[in-house]
Amino acid sequence: MTYEGYEHLIDLIAQGDEHSLRAALEEIPPADIAEYIDQNFEVYSTLALLEKMSSEQQAEVFGYLRPQNQEQLASHMEVAVLAQLFRDMSPDERADLYALLDVKLQDAVMRRLAKRDREDLLRLASYEEGTVGSVMTSDYAMIPAGSKVDDAVRRLRQSAPDKETIYQIYVVDKDNRLQGVVSLRELITAAPTESIDDLMTRDVVLLKPEMPQSEAARIISRYDLLAIPVVSETDVLLGIVTFDDAMDVVQEEDTESMHKSATVGKLEGGIKDASPVLIYRSRINWLVLLVFANIFSGMGLMYFEATIETHIALLFFLPLLIASGGNTGAQAATLVVRGLATGDLSKSDWAYMLGKEMLVSVGLGVTMAAAISAVAYFRVDSIIVPIVAMSMVSIVLVGSFIGVLLPFVLKRVGWDPATASAPLVTTIADASGVLIYFGFAAVFLGIS
Repeated sequence: MTYEGYEHLIDLIAQGDEHSLRAALEEIPPADIAEYIDQNFEVYSTLALLEKMSSEQQAEVFGYLRPQNQEQLASHMEVAVLAQLFRDMSPDERADLYALLDVKLQDAVMRRLAKRDREDLLRLASYEEGTVGSVMTSDYAMIPAGSKVDDAVRRLRQSAPDKETIYQIYVVDKDNRLQGVVSLRELITAAPTESIDDLMTRDVVLLKPEMPQSEAARIISRYDLLAIPVVSETDVLLGIVTFDDAMDVVQEEDTESMHKSATVGKLEGGIKDASPVLIYRSRINWLVLLVFANIFSGMGLMYFEATIETHIALLFFLPLLIASGGNTGAQAATLVVRGLATGDLSKSDWAYMLGKEMLVSVGLGVTMAAAISAVAYFRVDSIIVPIVAMSMVSIVLVGSFIGVLLPFVLKRVGWDPATASAPLVTTIADASGVLIYFGFAAVFLGIS
């Protein structure tokens, strides 16, 4: 349904046509309702809209909402309504919502949940943000080892309606230790009397709850899995990470990496809902640092003041040359940072990548030098042409050297390579470019 349909919903609310409103809500996917709510968010009108839905549909819609909107809505709900919402939400989304509430509201909700739900919620909410444990769900299908196929199918018929996914069924022993996995296809095509132990795959790709959440997304993508189990050190099955949750992680990590590549700090909730103060704070630290770093470029210009005064035409090519160094350095850094993030590169590949980039940079530098020399030939004294050409090749080489090496250095010392951003690489390359260009000029022109 289009946004005109959404507006029709608001009209139905105002008219009090309960039957038509409920019928309209049932036709709209929860993700679309949540998108409309996020784009037109107002607490009381949203609560009025949620009240027209079944508790199950409320839970589905709520799971798609932005965290800050979830927090506001939860704080205005009656405790009984909020507790019912918790019961109907999937375990991982329930844990995320629980983390947004203040302590008083957390306690109030906890008192209204069943013991099993409380224990599951506390366990999922206990994992540190950014780990596999923080994105896993306990909503999975499992069957006991040693079962026959007909018994396993009977168990699934009873439990499947409440599970997030049943395409992969996990086989556990009496202590809930993972023994293997069997697909739904294998289960329904096997003979009823066949043993699960003969069907299941024992060599299972696993995750540990303390691993970075990005590792879950990488492994799921590498092996084309719909879900991957999370186990303890003793192989006790703790939960699973599903494909859709992994894709959410990828989106979150990519957004954060893009922000870092532009020297922007993390923005909780996205740019649209971030306050001007938060945006200011996320950007100012690096900008001030880069201001002071650019002082070195100014110092280089001051050092070669005599060279510049004697041949003022040198300034014509200065912006072009230093921009070329910064651009090639930023390109190289982007390639390396992405390679490190995807696992295509490791810390030990620095020498190989540096050698390869130097070969590429020679070609880039010579080509760019030829282009700028043609301009210089008609623009300035012929003695400046070789200075500009050699400076271009050298500046491109140095820029690429910085762009390749800096991410590996940051990775080696334990920092995020994404902080080897375009502004940082460009700033270093700019200062180097000034020194290289006017250094060549001073030598060739014989100026002290």
